[in-house]
Amino acid sequence: LDPPVRVRPLQGQVDETIALCRERIARQERVLITTLTRRTAEDLSEYLKEAGLKSRYLHAEVDAIERVEILRELRSGEIDVLVGINLLREGLDLPEVSLVCILDADKEGYLRSETSLIQTAGRAARHLNGEVVLFGDRITKSMKALLDVTERRRAKQEAYNREHNLVPRSVNRGVQESLQTIVRTARGIHEKVAGGGESADAREVLKQLEEEMWEASEKLEYERAALLRDQIEDWKKAHQLGGVPAAKGTTVQRAQYTKPKRFNARSKLSRSK
Repeated sequence: LDPPVRVRPLQGQVDETIALCRERIARQERVLITTLTRRTAEDLSEYLKEAGLKSRYLHAEVDAIERVEILRELRSGEIDVLVGINLLREGLDLPEVSLVCILDADKEGYLRSETSLIQTAGRAARHLNGEVVLFGDRITKSMKALLDVTERRRAKQEAYNREHNLVPRSVNRGVQESLQTIVRTARGIHEKVAGGGESADAREVLKQLEEEMWEASEKLEYERAALLRDQIEDWKKAHQLGGVPAAKGTTVQRAQYTKPKRFNARSKLSRSK
């Protein structure tokens, strides 16, 4: 089932999030929290640690191999809470996550767009107790779209389950078996990229990495595909190669995006007295 979604006010969103985290941790479940800026993610993660929660942050400046280790820690229970900005790009498959908290959900922008909210909410869909909490003082068009889509999907899913006598259950996937493979892959990729040197044929290495990425994607090995994607970007920057990874036999030009205006989201996080 798609996880139910509820909206809570901005006032006291951090303290309420901590309380919600404690409830999930008591049931040995995990939590994802999304913020709007890297600084906010780091500060919130530290604040959660001060509150006694095992937390880490994840954003674009965390390298690919460390990101794998952080995800392994979350799945294994070494940490209980992961704070991030754009958790859509990570290729996450985290069945242990039962709660997604989206802070400042009413701040319209590409991180709080309809697509972003719907896909972020889906991070809790693999757990039987999945739930999504949006913090905002108003219902934006994107938030309403998420609420409407969730209600419509859940109605269809519940009807289908009743008709076929199906009982929803959480997805179970081994931690060590899958993530150890990913770590080995990441280290192999890292050595390949780092050891290329000046004598390497940059475009040939790039082609090989892209082929491995698409192969991983076709096999639904999303974490491995995400690692390969990041190494492809690093390789392109190091060797001044433009463009984005192309599908087999095609050429794709990099789309141009307007960088969102930065602001101090930390001041937006309300803490109840």
